Amino acid sequence: MHICDVINATEEGPKDAVKALKKKLSKNCNHKEIRLTLSLLDMCIENCGPRFQSLVVKKEFCKDKLVKLLNPRYNLPIDMQEKILTFIMTWARGFQGMVDVSEVKEVYLELLKKGVEFPSSDSSTGSSPSSASPAKRSLFPHPTGPTLLLTSEQIGKLYSELDMAKMNVRVMSSILKENVPGSENPDDMNLLQVCYNSFGKCLFFHTWKHYTALC
Repeated sequence: MHICDVINATEEGPKDAVKALKKKLSKNCNHKEIRLTLSLLDMCIENCGPRFQSLVVKKEFCKDKLVKLLNPRYNLPIDMQEKILTFIMTWARGFQGMVDVSEVKEVYLELLKKGVEFPSSDSSTGSSPSSASPAKRSLFPHPTGPTLLLTSEQIGKLYSELDMAKMNVRVMSSILKENVPGSENPDDMNLLQVCYNSFGKCLFFHTWKHYTALC
């Protein structure tokens, strides 16, 4: 509470506090330090008002510092992962007061699209996460494999490849509708073969399946 009082005492207090929190969370693999920092963040959110809240809901903090800690290389305990996800979920739903939460809401939706499992609202209140389950479980959609959070570049590349798949499907569909089996136009058949081979049997349908799921 003394730290919160110091933050609230000056105009630059919230800005300096967020800067210090960023520094403490950056490339930090010390679980004890991260846990204490998250607890302090929780306290500041509750007691430092809109000036502080408006800074932590920006992408440069909530995504680049907090969500980044969910990367498997940090190997955070489940209860700490839940705390971070609860922060994001709670902040995305807004604060009492004039705080623009559009950026953290975008981060929240991105995580949902990736299939990240958020703590249920029944098991958490306010900005406090639910207690960790004794049995270790994954918060992510593919618990048997490595969990990676995609970068914006990787997401862009994925959608670019999916757009290409969509275009190929349209071309193939158009050719199939216009040709009668046994009397196909040779040029159309060559183009159909090119579209088909550009992905291969398995890859083409696998990509298309993921595309339709995203849509």
